[in-house]
Amino acid sequence: NPDQSEEVLIKRINPGIPIPLESSLIHGIYDEDIKDEPSFKEVATEVAAFLGDSDLAGYNSNKFDVPLLMEEFLRAGVEFDIEGRSLVDVQNIFHLMEQRTLKAAYKFYCEKDLKNAHSAEADVRATYEVLKAQIEKYDGADFEDKQGVVSQPVVNDVEKLHSFSKMYDTVDFAGRMVYNKEGVVVFNFGKHKGRPVVDIFENEPSYYAWMQQGDFPLYTKKVLKQLWTDFRNKKREESLKIKEQQVESKGTDGQKGESSAAPSSEKSPQKKSENRKPTNKAQYSKPKSKKSKPISEDMLIQLQQKFGK
Repeated sequence: NPDQSEEVLIKRINPGIPIPLESSLIHGIYDEDIKDEPSFKEVATEVAAFLGDSDLAGYNSNKFDVPLLMEEFLRAGVEFDIEGRSLVDVQNIFHLMEQRTLKAAYKFYCEKDLKNAHSAEADVRATYEVLKAQIEKYDGADFEDKQGVVSQPVVNDVEKLHSFSKMYDTVDFAGRMVYNKEGVVVFNFGKHKGRPVVDIFENEPSYYAWMQQGDFPLYTKKVLKQLWTDFRNKKREESLKIKEQQVESKGTDGQKGESSAAPSSEKSPQKKSENRKPTNKAQYSKPKSKKSKPISEDMLIQLQQKFGK
């Protein structure tokens, strides 16, 4: 307050939806803790009265707290005018006064002023010195991530430094595509933000063509093309497998048909043979050829008399 007095209002609100575990690990509030608490709509009038016409301050408040507060007041149907209030964002002050430039980093870690700033060689040398100073400064220093996992990531190991300094798990440098928590590539912008890339390829293939023809970085297009190629190859493989299974299924059905007909064809001769009388195999055998006699004069005369010639 202007008179240096303080007033504090602390309330737990039931958001009406489950609290993500990663959020609970940060602020320590779980679904069980707020199941009987009121919704914001139920306390909106009280909160608006408490704030009155005061100015608002917070850390990253201009991007998060204030927009969220205004949205909730509007949903609750409670009038809260933001016009005429001063908004103080402590994070912006921090970033402006403690700049995250190479010059500021060089001064902070190496305790030296960067000369010839923005010349290629000077920037590269300064960056190298900053990296060495960071490894030395943070050697053995603990880091706690959002899940509460503590590690010592800043060590003289390229792979570990790569993993720690990546920050965002992007697929392309522009961040148009990222990996979600399950390691699936999803779009990170536009109407399909958060949706798996392969799902869009499947249901809206024209989106791929739109991106390839659009004003996107060439590397983004290259990565997208590779994802598209992998998707198409997988679809072809699945199609071939289905065809192979269909062919195998037809072959199996044909074999079953043959085996089911075989017993009847084998039994029928047996039934006939039961009623058939024994036969003399000799009568069906080829008669043995007798040695032929040489033609004589008498034989010729007999033939002539018989046929009249």
